[in-house]
Amino acid sequence: MSTAYTALGLAVIALNLIAGITGAVAWRQGRPSVAFWYLLRAAQILTGLFVLFACVVYAAGDRADDELHYLYVFLPIAVSFMAELMRGSSASQELGDRLSPTEPKTNQELSDLFAELESGQQETIGLAIIRRETAIMTLACLVIAFLMWRALETTAGMF
Repeated sequence: MSTAYTALGLAVIALNLIAGITGAVAWRQGRPSVAFWYLLRAAQILTGLFVLFACVVYAAGDRADDELHYLYVFLPIAVSFMAELMRGSSASQELGDRLSPTEPKTNQELSDLFAELESGQQETIGLAIIRRETAIMTLACLVIAFLMWRALETTAGMF
């Protein structure tokens, strides 16, 4: 079982790194990347599967000597949820920064202001929102890859 656990953990690290690098390149170039979003979702699914597998391994009686291992195993789920929450609010933040930088407005007011813009301005703001979301999720991928690496480092005594 240790081989499967390690292999799955390495796959999680690799997929998160690939997604993170793809997102960083897209962010740096200032262009949307469809591949990044597919890689991100695949990395999230694989990370979730690893956490479930870790729970099964734990329930089977294989335990790490270092309890810190379990913190590193479960933190990627928290990081992913936090990143999704931040990503969800990034559109409002971007609209607020661009359309009403000095006076706070509600989401409805920002939406109305956005609807009044010309299509070229809407596209510019839309690309800025995607770029901001890409940055948030890219950082999450890189943090998750690091946490999973630390989780694998602390597996001593499990098997």
